[in-house]
Amino acid sequence: MPTPRLALLLLALAWLPIGSLTAQTDEPTTSGQPVFSEPASDAGSADTVALASETSSVQDSSESQSSEAVKTAEELEASFAAKIDEIFGNYVVSPFATVLFFDFGTASWLGTSIPFVVIWLLAGAVFLTLRMGFINIRAFKHAIDLTRGLYDKPGETGEVSHFQALSAALSATVGLGNIAGVAIAIGTGGPGACLWIIAIGLLGMSAKFAECTLGQLYRTKDEDGHVLGGPMRYLQVGLAEIDMAPLGKFLAILFMLLCVGASFGGGNAFQIGQSLEAIRGDVPILQDFPVVYGLIMAALVGVVIVGGMRSIGAVASKIVPFMCGAYVLAALFILANNIAGIPAAISLIWTEAFKPDAIYGGFLGVLVIGVKRAVFSNEAGVGSAAIAHSAAKTDEPVSEGIVALLEPFIDTVVVCTITALVVIVTGAYNAPEMTAAIEANQGAKVTLFAFTTGGYDWFRYILYFAVVLFAYSTCISWSYYGERCWVQLFGARLSIVYKILFLCFTVLGSIVTAGNILDFSDLMILGMSFPNLLGVFLLSGIVKRELNKYWAKYKAGELDIAEDANAGEA
Repeated sequence: MPTPRLALLLLALAWLPIGSLTAQTDEPTTSGQPVFSEPASDAGSADTVALASETSSVQDSSESQSSEAVKTAEELEASFAAKIDEIFGNYVVSPFATVLFFDFGTASWLGTSIPFVVIWLLAGAVFLTLRMGFINIRAFKHAIDLTRGLYDKPGETGEVSHFQALSAALSATVGLGNIAGVAIAIGTGGPGACLWIIAIGLLGMSAKFAECTLGQLYRTKDEDGHVLGGPMRYLQVGLAEIDMAPLGKFLAILFMLLCVGASFGGGNAFQIGQSLEAIRGDVPILQDFPVVYGLIMAALVGVVIVGGMRSIGAVASKIVPFMCGAYVLAALFILANNIAGIPAAISLIWTEAFKPDAIYGGFLGVLVIGVKRAVFSNEAGVGSAAIAHSAAKTDEPVSEGIVALLEPFIDTVVVCTITALVVIVTGAYNAPEMTAAIEANQGAKVTLFAFTTGGYDWFRYILYFAVVLFAYSTCISWSYYGERCWVQLFGARLSIVYKILFLCFTVLGSIVTAGNILDFSDLMILGMSFPNLLGVFLLSGIVKRELNKYWAKYKAGELDIAEDANAGEA
């Protein structure tokens, strides 16, 4: 739920003229006051030449005043945008960062600041991988079969198919984190960060399995008849079953508040801001009026989210395969053109991951960057995907958990690795022209540079298309995550309030600078892992018990295979 100051800010924005939101700046500018002049008097003259001269002078003066007025208006608008960004950074980002990223003074005795959230996520992923008997490896083939619909049966409870649930969750994870986040990680941490991104992706498959299985086990329906499941359900109901009701209620409320904030930030404003920075250079109107992009995206997002999960699932199941295919094919073409440099790039990734004097404090610094960017990309351990997967049609909760483990593999091991290799083999991550973009956390610009230098200049349009679709699909899926938490907090009747606030943040994403958006996104999304993973740890025995029963049935051939191998709804 937004903080009181943020709520007041949004209320103020709602009453401001749209024209006030039409500038974006990374540096504060000094606002000037409107210049008002007395109209020039016309005393008349018999001398025609003198009259013409005076008329010309008046016209020049009028044009000058008009130019000054336009300039002053632009300065006022730029100053307003800078003020919004300043308030957002000081009153939202900084307080949360102090609490959520406390590092116990590790910067002084290890040389690198290691936020507790990084240790928490890494330890959680390792624990669940061991606890579930490396389910991320042994269930991989079965996950593909489930997604293909080989085990679908008519009449199962839920709103969407396995494939649609996976697509909806992937549309939330395969986004600007894969394009911009990976480039930022490599630009700041060096090529070695890629190894840790891959490692967390593989381990995160187990975390995703556990949380999505729980999402199915404890799902219910809201007062409108829509499926309501995810951490806000299994934290409260599941922990109550093991005599931890007070803790469960506290963790559920904390998760819901963080999820709403994350949906506004990483799932919305960050996507809009990064995609805008990638395309605005070739779209003249967006250079002067960036808010136009925010308004267009808000309208497109609004059309879909009104229809709920069924509408989101239907759109995502069409967009995700298409956008991933176009992006990956272009990236693979670049890698094929630079195939001679791939072995050196892989070697560089490995050596830099363990190099003592690597950027930002060596090995530990690169590990921290890799973990943060991997989790921001695939959201394993965060609990968000469990909300989408809880709506899948199945009577076997474990089966949906197995489908869900494909997400980190596709998102991180495949798409993020391809992006990383493109950025490395083209040298974009350390190109002098990209230094400013990396320092400003504008990772999409770095990937764009890699696409145009490694392929053809027109490849920029493929990336533009992918960037916009990634941002759009992420927004529509995260709107569902935040809305389900909002409904659990305030009831289904106030769902429309959340949707209006979400669309306000879509517009706000075209105003607030990338640095503050990225920080806010990290804070909310990574913060969600605290209540979620604690609950998953405590309920892991239940997940393990259900997994053992399901796996025994699978190995014994007792799971019914659909008569029509294509029965699964795509």
